[in-house]
Amino acid sequence: MPKGPTKRRPQTTARLLEAALETFAERGFHGASIEEICERAGFTRGAFHSNFRTKEALFFALFDLHAQRVVERLARAVDDIDDTDDPVWAVLTRMSTLDETEHRWYLLSTEFTLHAIRHPDTARTLADHDRLLREEIVRLLGRLFDRLERRPTVDLDSLARLTAAVHEGSLAQSLVEPDRLAPEQLAVTYLPLLIDAVSEPLPKTPSRKSSRRA
Repeated sequence: MPKGPTKRRPQTTARLLEAALETFAERGFHGASIEEICERAGFTRGAFHSNFRTKEALFFALFDLHAQRVVERLARAVDDIDDTDDPVWAVLTRMSTLDETEHRWYLLSTEFTLHAIRHPDTARTLADHDRLLREEIVRLLGRLFDRLERRPTVDLDSLARLTAAVHEGSLAQSLVEPDRLAPEQLAVTYLPLLIDAVSEPLPKTPSRKSSRRA
């Protein structure tokens, strides 16, 4: 049977991650100290180093946690499109939801991206994490087109990059001018047009219709 500290490790890690996201959002990646994160989480510095080697390692753990949330939310949105009259609008609206966690993550990820651009080794690690997330998004985009009964005519990896750029860029503008631009406004207005432009309807076949109803 696992010993006490081993059994408590997931809870310790979760509290450190939550404290780190809050601290990074308030103080910035460079401004936040390990001591401040530990104090907010209620742990010693030793607890931090038993879970993470560096602040960068902590960021990438937060990245993976955020990526998991993104994939799960997109998967649910794709699964639910049969329950709405405008499936693309429904998916985009759900993916553009800005809650406090997403707000904090945007602040941290934007600053860390600039940090990575200045440090090539970090940039390569960030690119690896981005690639893994993008692979999942590409898979779900394929499912989305299939559910829409459309066939993409462009490379889905490039499309995933473009939609991420639209999402991040429009979110930045919305956070600067929240009274003029809602977080989802640009995505729900223009991405449906893009999806139509980069795909074509699949041939209607009896077997396909029956399998979709099933």
